[in-house]
Amino acid sequence: MRTALASVVALTLCVGVAQADTITPEDVMFDYGEVAQSLTGTPGDAANGIKVMTNRGLGNCIACHQVTALEEYPYHGEVGPSLDGAGDRWTPEQLRGIVANAKEMFPDSIMPSFYKRSGYIRVGDAFTGKAPANESDITTLLTAQEIEDVVAFLVTLKD
Repeated sequence: MRTALASVVALTLCVGVAQADTITPEDVMFDYGEVAQSLTGTPGDAANGIKVMTNRGLGNCIACHQVTALEEYPYHGEVGPSLDGAGDRWTPEQLRGIVANAKEMFPDSIMPSFYKRSGYIRVGDAFTGKAPANESDITTLLTAQEIEDVVAFLVTLKD
């Protein structure tokens, strides 16, 4: 019984530490569009990055970008630049900044800010059109770990 209780306490402490390492959207430090520090302190998972990039309910990056490595997934867009060779064109820090909030690096970008909760002009709740009661109720489009996962996949895209 004591061992089980000690395990639960240790697990709770570990989860608390992991959550404490996550940088909130308000605390992200952009340096010329780059984000040097990992948002989670946990390495990204490239396989999950693919899921985020191809899932309509998550990032759905391929709706705007063409990615040859993901050609098995349908409906690649041509709005944004091709992501082929992204790992050669940009550093992981630049990619993290672009995915978190592309407007920090490219002010005229129409790419959504995937890790942002404030500074919006008009906020609506999905298809209801109702705005959240408080700005603190606004959620990011992607979690910090999903950003890290997408970056982990993008750095694998070499020319």
